[in-house]
Amino acid sequence: MNPDCPDPTEEQAGEPAAKSGIARRFRGFLPVVVDVETAGFNAETDALLEIAAVPIHMDSEGRVYPGQTVSAHVQPFPGANLEASALAFTGIDPHHPLRIAEAEGPALKKIFEPIRNAIKGSGCSRAILVGHNPAFDLAFLKAAVARTGIKRNPFHQFSTFDTATLAGLAYGQTVLARAIAAAGIEWDNNRAHSAVYDTEKTAELFCKIVNLWGDPARHGR
Repeated sequence: MNPDCPDPTEEQAGEPAAKSGIARRFRGFLPVVVDVETAGFNAETDALLEIAAVPIHMDSEGRVYPGQTVSAHVQPFPGANLEASALAFTGIDPHHPLRIAEAEGPALKKIFEPIRNAIKGSGCSRAILVGHNPAFDLAFLKAAVARTGIKRNPFHQFSTFDTATLAGLAYGQTVLARAIAAAGIEWDNNRAHSAVYDTEKTAELFCKIVNLWGDPARHGR
């Protein structure tokens, strides 16, 4: 078992809770790791194709660990641009008959429901997106929310935690694969550029760095 990913002992998603350790640790925000795979770089015009999310929890000893992954394959929205170079990079065929993709609205609802439950269960007020260069992921997420008219986006609208920055501080590496290796976490290049795989590995990296830092009170004056 990964020492940064112990079995849940404290927080149970979906149950009302007083302010928990993780709520106190991050000012009432619940870190949720997100990765998206897309058909380009423009969140307004290019298709969102995959999304995965992993809420972060905290055990009774104050160590954070990844929760359960939730993910969805997403159908390109009507009129979406599909850049051939982006599809070649990710290896995603948006029209593959076995892909079992959902429209953006149902896909986002599938992702958001367990996140809202985790927010409620931890006594947090909102989720904060954790990602590797997360401005990209947040932009695509917000664009999809706007297109679908979803009213209750559980994520903070602009604040994020960036594991590229954190890994640069902790390990001197900013590229995800190199940061993962520097942290002593297993990495498989053949599985990279899947939203699920990249999200789960980024969650491991985030937890490793937070647990390495420990209680922020010990770093105060």
